[in-house]
Amino acid sequence: MSPRTRTQATSRAAWASVASNSALIAGKLVVGLLAGSVSIIAEALHSGMDLAASVMALFSVRRAGEPADGDHRYGHGKFESLSGLLEGLLILAAAVLIVYVAVHRIIHGAQLEHEGLGVAIMAVSSLVNAVIARYLFRIAKAHDSLALSADAWHHWTDVYSSVAVLVAVGAIYFGAPPVLDPIGAIVVALVIVHAAYQLCADASAQLLDRALPLAEEQAIVMLIQEHAGQFVSFHNMRTRKAGAERHVDLHLVMAPEVSVAEAHDIVTHLEQEIVALFPGTTVITHMEPPGSRDLPTRT
Repeated sequence: MSPRTRTQATSRAAWASVASNSALIAGKLVVGLLAGSVSIIAEALHSGMDLAASVMALFSVRRAGEPADGDHRYGHGKFESLSGLLEGLLILAAAVLIVYVAVHRIIHGAQLEHEGLGVAIMAVSSLVNAVIARYLFRIAKAHDSLALSADAWHHWTDVYSSVAVLVAVGAIYFGAPPVLDPIGAIVVALVIVHAAYQLCADASAQLLDRALPLAEEQAIVMLIQEHAGQFVSFHNMRTRKAGAERHVDLHLVMAPEVSVAEAHDIVTHLEQEIVALFPGTTVITHMEPPGSRDLPTRT
């Protein structure tokens, strides 16, 4: 799949996320103010954070799809990693704000009105977010997009939090004490914190050039070992990931009787197979003569 096709698909998904969040913010804010519900207003704030995250995701997938240039010799894949980290921090900020407002409401108390409207908007929010989240997850998996995956998690946490608020406001509608409203908001915040931690951890791993997952490294090692008869050994394999881009470099020890042209053909074929195994991978192979130190690979 070409970079242009990937960018078009991920951009469409990001635009769908922006549109859905914009509509949900307006609906939640109007109903939350009418009902005097801190949990619904908290959900509107949560969706506001989601909208900011969706805009960042839209920007990052477009930038990540640009080819390498003079200033970014390794491509622009880390724009997605940076976007994922910022989205995680935005989610965390939303959680802190929600807890603050909820605790204030528990201490000072408040009555709800128009609970039926609150139940309706939360039900619609849950349904819309579930549909958008599944769509974003599918596109993110198909195109290995961390930014879209982060955005999908934003929507999926909205599903859980909207259900929590729906239950709380619905219970109040049927006679439960109003304190359930801010308690529901705190439940929302706890769900958000968990998602924020996971997103920040994944994005930070890419920004700090953590190696590829062990299973992927082992798959690459097995592929190289299938061609063991064509070279003496290999060592110093290093891997990292930037957005959807993988980077692999290694040292290949060639037999003394192998000509430069033959060695070049072997290396080219090996690199092509690694790229076929993991599309979008950049492979750099350094050829060495016999006697080079054969360092162990990661196991």
